[in-house]
Amino acid sequence: MALSTLISWTKGFRCSGVEGQDVVQLLRDAIQRQGTYNIDVVAVVNDTVGTMMGCEPGVGPCEVALIVDTGTNACYMEEARHVAGLDEDRGRTCVSIEWGSFNDNGALGPVLTVFDHALDHESLNPGAQRFEKMIGGYYLGELVRLVLAHLARRGVLFGGCTSPALLTRGKILLEHVAEMEEPSTGAARVHAILQDLGLSPEASDAELVQQVCVAVSTRAAQLCAAALAAVLSRLQHSREQQTLQVAVAIGGRVFERHPRFHSLLQDMVVLLVPECDVSFIPSVDGGGRGVAMVTAVAARMAAHRRLLEDTLAPFLLSRDQLIAVQAQMREAMAKGLRGEASSLRMLPTYVRATPDGSERGDFLALDLGGTNFRVLLVRVAKGGVQIINQVYSIPECVAQGSGQQLFDHIVDCIVDFQERQGLTGQSLPLGFTFSFPCQQLGLDQGILLNWTKGFNASDCEGQDVVCLLREAIRRRQAVELNVVAIVNDTVGTMMSCGYEDPRCEMGLIVGTGTNACYMEELRNVASVPGDLGHMCINMEWGAFGDDGSLDMFSTCFDENVDQASINPGKQRFEKMISGMYLGEIVRHVLLHLTSLGVLFRGQQTQRLQTRDIFKTKFLSEIESDSLALRQVRAILEDLGLPLTSDDALMVLEVCQAVSRRAAQLCGAGVAAVVEKIRENRALEKLTVSVGVDGTLYKLHPHFSSLVAATVRELAPRCVVTFLQSEDGSGKGAALVTAVACRLAQMARV
Repeated sequence: MALSTLISWTKGFRCSGVEGQDVVQLLRDAIQRQGTYNIDVVAVVNDTVGTMMGCEPGVGPCEVALIVDTGTNACYMEEARHVAGLDEDRGRTCVSIEWGSFNDNGALGPVLTVFDHALDHESLNPGAQRFEKMIGGYYLGELVRLVLAHLARRGVLFGGCTSPALLTRGKILLEHVAEMEEPSTGAARVHAILQDLGLSPEASDAELVQQVCVAVSTRAAQLCAAALAAVLSRLQHSREQQTLQVAVAIGGRVFERHPRFHSLLQDMVVLLVPECDVSFIPSVDGGGRGVAMVTAVAARMAAHRRLLEDTLAPFLLSRDQLIAVQAQMREAMAKGLRGEASSLRMLPTYVRATPDGSERGDFLALDLGGTNFRVLLVRVAKGGVQIINQVYSIPECVAQGSGQQLFDHIVDCIVDFQERQGLTGQSLPLGFTFSFPCQQLGLDQGILLNWTKGFNASDCEGQDVVCLLREAIRRRQAVELNVVAIVNDTVGTMMSCGYEDPRCEMGLIVGTGTNACYMEELRNVASVPGDLGHMCINMEWGAFGDDGSLDMFSTCFDENVDQASINPGKQRFEKMISGMYLGEIVRHVLLHLTSLGVLFRGQQTQRLQTRDIFKTKFLSEIESDSLALRQVRAILEDLGLPLTSDDALMVLEVCQAVSRRAAQLCGAGVAAVVEKIRENRALEKLTVSVGVDGTLYKLHPHFSSLVAATVRELAPRCVVTFLQSEDGSGKGAALVTAVACRLAQMARV
């Protein structure tokens, strides 16, 4: 409402440097130059819209307004679905027709007279506002003057005499025309006005002059009525009503001062659209009341906008804040590698090399990291990697039951897969992708530190998960499995992309949870002996900030989400980034805005108070550039949230703020890692690839680009390529196993 670009001047205005500019900003600048006023401009309102909005209540729906003043215009309430620029499919919106420019393309050519052409030629804007120049009060007197001068030259009036005043633009005004048409005093006023023009009218001249005035004003009223009839007919047909009952607000000096304009207009409208029951309501104060009403609404919306901006401000991270996150992560990485207390565990994975392309063979892979569990057969050959996989569900009662129940279920799934693929009795090397924090004591030894992502199976934390799997295999009997490696999904992602690009030395997951790994110099890993070579480090960066180092970036909404989680105080970085939590952050922000009256008319709905209604896919869909606002609203309504278009726009902004912060925090973490790799190798410039997986990263329309932009900003000396992993957790586990088999064979040789 407080943004309006002037398209063109009309009504005799022609100030330079204004067309194409925001007139609200120009006004604000002028107020600021004065320096003594504190005025907040919240709305710019067309006078026609103000007239409609100020229509007195109790006279039926006022959905059309008509101004015939210096210029002329009309507005009406159009079905929103018909206005392409709105992307709306319901409700109505006020459309300013700007009908003064009707006929600028020559549509009314047959109606134009030589006097219209002469007036247009002498105007400040020839060829523009042609309809207005036939109707507007600024021009009616001038049309009368041109006709009188023509008749005088032809000897029809004033004995064939003219005067300098009669030949001068602007000497006959709307007020003169109105006075000369006044039924009781018009004749006397004709003589007085003509004498003021330096003319000596004869007795017969007065009647002819009045006829000229009547002809000009009658044509104006009829043209105005025809245009209004077109608007009313459109309303009737678009609403599929047999009879349209509507109030039309009218205003402007022509209505106020001309004795017959109103009645001429009304009679012609009845003639042209008899199926419309029209009430004409004169504007009481020239639209001032309507402007005040619009301003009141705009002021409320502006207040809501400020509340929204204040609410989202903590999510807007500056460059300095992102640099601080990067620095804190670097410090936590260094402490974790040295074995000191740190929120980053920096766990050795005992993966010492990435694929070199010589790996061959058939391998089994298991992938446990969420609500689904996969078993895969991975065939690594010279021509590439072939994968056959089967998805099995992990019921919630199993994920949060006993450890024995969970691992027995996993083995049952493996046996089912072997039977389906004809692998029963074969003992293939197996890689186990286990996407939970583990301290690895070897490639096939992993101590579960703690459950995440909604898992809470008992008697598992502190245990070697490979041993738990082997015990379940023994309980099943007649099953032979050779567990070679336990692999974090992030490591699997790095290895999967490393098979395609040897420069890939970092893995990143941004899905249900988030984590990263990278190839560290072995000499920097205090917990593993040796100085030569590399070691893949599982950062477990979801726990970054659990020591309070991220508190300054945490909002009250993050605190709410954390406190309601199954692990309060833990995985704080993950809870600000991953798809499992972003929807909940959004929901808490929406609850807060609703409590402030900004959203949903301040009405708290039961649906909005329901946990986890916003899934990652909804955030991705809502922020999609290809969706119109009405489609965003439809998505939200499918969630049971009745809302207006303004609500939908605000929800979109909330989603954007939350996901942008997540991407920027993720980017700051990646920047910290690649900068460490560069400094480890004392390189002026590092070229490195990052293998990435996860639904949030892959499906969100802007997440990946925001991550990349943040990395470029914070690590300018690193050229980073992001590679989307294809089945990193499955293919990657098999490749870790394949590399381990290759290295073991080389060692035996």
